[in-house]
Amino acid sequence: MHHVFVIILGMISIVGLTFIVERGLALRWRTVIPPAVETAAAACASPKDVPKLTQICQQHPAPISRLLLAAHAQKNWPREDNIDALQISARHEVTRLERGLVVLEIVVGLGPLLGLVGTIAGLIILFSAVGLDGFTDSHRVAEGIATALQATLAGLLTAIPSLIAWSYYNKKVETLAVEMETICDKFIRQLYRA
Repeated sequence: MHHVFVIILGMISIVGLTFIVERGLALRWRTVIPPAVETAAAACASPKDVPKLTQICQQHPAPISRLLLAAHAQKNWPREDNIDALQISARHEVTRLERGLVVLEIVVGLGPLLGLVGTIAGLIILFSAVGLDGFTDSHRVAEGIATALQATLAGLLTAIPSLIAWSYYNKKVETLAVEMETICDKFIRQLYRA
């Protein structure tokens, strides 16, 4: 019976690993904030530099590019309205960056719990057998306990990599969001310069 839990944990760990790799690729700095866009945004020192920046944003689709293009598309709006709309767009982009992190969070919680359930189920079966036969074979009892504890180990081994990835990716999303906010703030200042 505990083997069922180990198999389920194996499948959950595959799902966790898939999301670890997928988020790792999606949250690369150059994927979210391409160097060309970052450089062009830093070089955008006056309104005459804005067309070059928007052209580079169109050539490098990324979350920061979409935000800068949205701000540019709304340049005829009052500044405060543009900032409000940009903040809403930024929340959507951050939500996209966080996509999949909830799966890692579920794996972190589910792994140890399923491992514990597997352990308990294994021990119930073991002690049921011991209740029928008595403690006549200590090797069999030790083997049964070891087998039951494998489920706990499998649960922890499933959860630990997902916990590390979840913590790292959450911090990375936060860092990327702050950087995008800084770039957008500077761009808005240039866009509304007299």
